[in-house]
Amino acid sequence: MISFTLSPHSSLIDSLYPQKMDIPDLFSVKNKVVLITGGAKGLGRMISEGFVRNGAKVYISSRDAKACEVAAKELNSISSPNKGSAHALPADLQSLDQVKSLVSTLTSLEPSLNILINNSGATWGAPLESYPDEAFTKLLTLNLQRVFTLTQLLLPLLQTASTPSDPSRIIHIGSIDGIRVPSLPTFAYSASKAGLHHLSRHLAVELGPKGITSNTLACGPFPSKMMAHTLETFGEEIKGANPLGRIGSPGDVAGTCIFLASKAGAYVNGATITLDGGVHLISKI
Repeated sequence: MISFTLSPHSSLIDSLYPQKMDIPDLFSVKNKVVLITGGAKGLGRMISEGFVRNGAKVYISSRDAKACEVAAKELNSISSPNKGSAHALPADLQSLDQVKSLVSTLTSLEPSLNILINNSGATWGAPLESYPDEAFTKLLTLNLQRVFTLTQLLLPLLQTASTPSDPSRIIHIGSIDGIRVPSLPTFAYSASKAGLHHLSRHLAVELGPKGITSNTLACGPFPSKMMAHTLETFGEEIKGANPLGRIGSPGDVAGTCIFLASKAGAYVNGATITLDGGVHLISKI
């Protein structure tokens, strides 16, 4: 058996892992190319702003072309010393043809893709007895199947961007309702998010050897269109039930995505990070 001891400042370690350990370098996403689905509104808009403010080139995609254009215009008007850029790239991800068109367009614009954030999603609530079949078709397609489709088609761009010390990243926006049983009758939503969490783990094992990580954020309540009615009706109860006494802020979700996308998160793979202030541990909303 051969044994050896390395000092903390070994030249071997330095040669294997030649990265700086200062904050600006560890958490930098400057000049990264990012695609964010559902990036024009809600959580996606928060994430988009975080990346643009920190120097990334962000492609914003959703089925609402006007919303994409408005979001890109707003983000490009931000005054920030490290500002990147935002670009509208609309597509209805329910449609396989539009997903293929999105990938084709992005490929014509960029030789590589550093970060894919699968955020587009929908929800549907109805009593069990009347829950419609089409709800499952719509939500399982958008929230789960198209995540796989888009990831599959973007593999060449993601692999091109990857380096041994800085893999490409896929970040899926899941939900705490995919971890615990929600009190609301959102059967297809919770099932699709639970599936998304496991798909991410499966992809982590499959894509890790290709230089691509896959991780999930299981998000709790944030101010978004999807949560608007719930927050308007039960906002104070939701805050009171949270160990931190509040709902999520834009910086919470953008910051976590930036961590996962930066060198600081390069060794995180297959994780499901609960981003909810700890509410999934003690309550149902």
